[in-house]
Amino acid sequence: MGDVGEFAARVAANVERVIVGKRETIELAMVALLCDGHLLLEDVPGVGKTMLARALATSIGGSFRRVQFTPDLLPNDVTGVSVFNQRTTDFEFRPGPAFANVLLADEVNRATPRTQSALLECMGERQVSVDGVTRQLPRPFLVLATQNPVEYEGTFPLPEAQLDRFLLRLRMGYPSFDDERRITEAVGYVHPIESLEQVAQPEELVALQASVPGVFVDDSVRDYVVRLVRATREHSDVALGASPRGTLGLFRASQALAALRGRDYVLPDDVKELAPRALAHRLILRPEAQLRARSDEAVVQSVLQTVDVPIAAAPRS
Repeated sequence: MGDVGEFAARVAANVERVIVGKRETIELAMVALLCDGHLLLEDVPGVGKTMLARALATSIGGSFRRVQFTPDLLPNDVTGVSVFNQRTTDFEFRPGPAFANVLLADEVNRATPRTQSALLECMGERQVSVDGVTRQLPRPFLVLATQNPVEYEGTFPLPEAQLDRFLLRLRMGYPSFDDERRITEAVGYVHPIESLEQVAQPEELVALQASVPGVFVDDSVRDYVVRLVRATREHSDVALGASPRGTLGLFRASQALAALRGRDYVLPDDVKELAPRALAHRLILRPEAQLRARSDEAVVQSVLQTVDVPIAAAPRS
């Protein structure tokens, strides 16, 4: 797993030239990349969500497209459209911004459910179907969606089916005093994103994605993942718990995190670290829990405290 760790360290160090003081968030974004998953960034404006997407795309040498989601955005504005060519008397397909390695769906909850659903096929099957023709999206393919958790006017909450397709939900958070001061020094006359260089190849990432499933997972850790997910379905504050897709997401993300940290086996601590990011957004709380201002992350934390942690060993040689 040394290749994965070296790749992640190289890309993370490059991204940190733009995103200061957020090493953990960058590492978790790398976990999503290594799992061929998608990210939901939920945070207030101006904390670097767009810059994180641009820096990731630049670092891996991938194409980057940004779509500002608004109520008047149509599905074809995302996936592409067939246009009649008078010269050839035939329809030509013009790809939409979904045909990119990194797609930033900015303020995704401002679009109507019809447009939001255009992302479902992209995220689940890595393809788009327009006018009865299915076209494959480039690999790697990452959807990085953002939403503002403090502004709800004119928004459409993401349906559960779409939330379930995001591997992780992350928050950037405000920088510390020292980090914010470093940001003012780093900007200077030119923003660091403008001089950021490519440090990896998309094909390199695709090859490493194929190696992640080879990370060893002890049966006790495998059972731990399943017990955590099942516990969310039995919690008194939860109306609908995490799905089997959540089980697979937490399982695969734990493998990627272990590989990123140079191990060829998963520890229970990997699962515990990722559980709030991989499961909380998949839960639907009961109305009475919402009235008590109970958060989905608090539910996952309570589950982590009630489910016994296994003692797992490294694979035998």
